[in-house]
Amino acid sequence: MKTNTMLGRRLPWGAALLALATLFLAGCSTLGSHPPAPASVQEQEHRYKIGPLDTLNIQVWRNPELSATVTVRPDGRISSPLVEDLVAAGKSPVELSREIEKALSRVIRDPAVTVIVSGFQGTFGEQIRIVGEAARPQAVPYRQNMTVLDVMIQVGGMTDFADGNAAVLVRGAEGGKQYGIRLKDLLKRGDISANVGVRPGDIIIVPQSWF
Repeated sequence: MKTNTMLGRRLPWGAALLALATLFLAGCSTLGSHPPAPASVQEQEHRYKIGPLDTLNIQVWRNPELSATVTVRPDGRISSPLVEDLVAAGKSPVELSREIEKALSRVIRDPAVTVIVSGFQGTFGEQIRIVGEAARPQAVPYRQNMTVLDVMIQVGGMTDFADGNAAVLVRGAEGGKQYGIRLKDLLKRGDISANVGVRPGDIIIVPQSWF
């Protein structure tokens, strides 16, 4: 199998994801070919970064006419009253608040801005992606102390055709290193020891069972 070789060359994430999904969904992998995923991950304080399609509630103190609820465009920018085409993606809510204050200071005195995020999507590099025989394959925003169980609940579990104990976790933060995860034991048998921590940028591949 050439999966490790492809990841070692650091293919773009889109190409690597497609290649991995093709190989594993074709039944080219078994749980024994990958080391088990670490039960926990070394957590650092996670600061949320605004991503495209996030919904932002921008509040300007004592200036309600300048307050607005906006959606971050696919290009990562926003427009609000008196503030046009400002980059929001990749910034924390506090950082964006200061940027808006700087823009508004040209027209009003001492603006005080608060940005509240709702409808979280997160930045592309911090999303967790679930592909293959998940009930609803998708990308989900990472949360502090998130685990595989949290991810699988969000995607509705696995299909009846899934080979859950042959699932693979691809860790982007470790250059695409692959780990085996026991989703069947976790979800069908209630074996909590099979629950493991996830990190921003992880990919979970759930292959199809051929038996």
